[in-house]
Order: sequence, then C-alpha cells, then structure tokens
Amino acid sequence: MISVPIPFKSPTEIPTLIYSSFFIKTLSLCIFYYRKFNHLFDIMFTGIIEDLGVITNLVSEQDNLHLTLKSIITPELKIDQSVSHNGVCLTVVAIDGLNYTVTAIKETLNKTNLGSLKVNDIVNLERAMKLGDRLDGHIVQGHIDQTAICKSIDSQKGSWIFTFEYDASLNNITIEKGSITVNGVSLTVINSERNQFSVAIIPYTFEHTNFKLFKTGDMVNLEFDVLGKYVQKLHSLQN
Repeated sequence: MISVPIPFKSPTEIPTLIYSSFFIKTLSLCIFYYRKFNHLFDIMFTGIIEDLGVITNLVSEQDNLHLTLKSIITPELKIDQSVSHNGVCLTVVAIDGLNYTVTAIKETLNKTNLGSLKVNDIVNLERAMKLGDRLDGHIVQGHIDQTAICKSIDSQKGSWIFTFEYDASLNNITIEKGSITVNGVSLTVINSERNQFSVAIIPYTFEHTNFKLFKTGDMVNLEFDVLGKYVQKLHSLQN
C-alpha cells in the first residue's frame, strides 16, 4: 500500500476526528494539490452577496450577451475586474457612472440562467476576493455546474425552506450539511437527495439576495462544493 503523506504545516492543523483510510488519503491529496496550485484560485468568491444589481440594458451581439447593471459597488470597480452575477464569474468591460457592463458568451448562456434575464431584473453581486482574505462563506469559483428548478418554497416561523431539483445524470452530488452555492449565495444543504436538496434561508439572507423574488418553477444557478468535486473525481479514478 502506498503511503500518502498529509501535507499539513503543523500538528495543530491535523483534524481531531478519525476518518476512514480512504477519506484521509483523498483529503490529503486535495489539500496537497490545492496548496500546490493555489495561485489558480486568485479569482474566487465566498458566496456572501455584496449588493443587488439591477439590469438596465441587454444587448445581443452574435452569440454573446452584453449585460449592463446598476449597482452601488460600480464606483469601486475597474475594467477587467471579475464580479459574480448570480454566481457566474464575469469580467467588467465598460463603466459609466453607476452602470457597468459585462459580457456572457454562448457557453455561459447555455449553462446558466443569465440568458433568461430581463431589464429591471435583480441580480446577486459579489466582487472577487484574494485567497488570503477572510473566507466568510465557502470557496466559490464562479463556475456554474448546472441549473436547477425551484420546486417548493415553505414559509416557516422566521425562515424559509427552499427546495431545488436538478438533473442527476450530470453526477453532481450534495451531502447533508455540506455547502452549495445557489445563484451565488453560499448555503448549507439540508434534506439531501439524489436529484434535489433544500436550504434554509434566514431573514437577512432573504432580504439581501434575490431569494425574496423566487417563485416555484424559477431557474437558478448551482455551483457544487469544489472539494466535494475533487473527492468525487479521485474516487471515480480509483474505480
């Protein structure tokens, strides 16, 4: 049996829980390659929404869609900066006062809900962060894995339970109490099933994201946990 070293810097970094041999080796590889190639994560997000942008103009050009939004964060933006729009990482290409423009190409439009946006629609916005900054949500890359449909909205006493259904044939998975990004919002999974999951939304998140506008049947963008995707990939390679 090949011994896989755990690349922790000090004993204090070693988890106190005892995991299975497979999980230890898989997690060790994930951490090793994450640290080795962490420069690739210079552009990343946390899933904590900064502002709700308003679509002010939409222009189609060949297979591309130019989206212009109005936001209070616009004065702090610069050309070529990365901003998450409903969880989709897009590059700022123009700035005019409180309005800025980004471009979504055909591949992005095919795999996200951006193509269904209309003027005056509300979009979740988050600027990219550096890896060394505080990570308040979880590691979000701004690369949408697939879309899902809002199956139900259950109003609780002080919270809301949203259930989403997605195509399980793409082999994306959730785990109970794991992380998921819905329209760019970092959330915790509950009621995890093969092709659906739920999330519980507190009042603050409800009011400060476009969750407050969701209706049953709406399409949302999903980004599954990146570490979970690495574990799944490594597991598939061993089979």
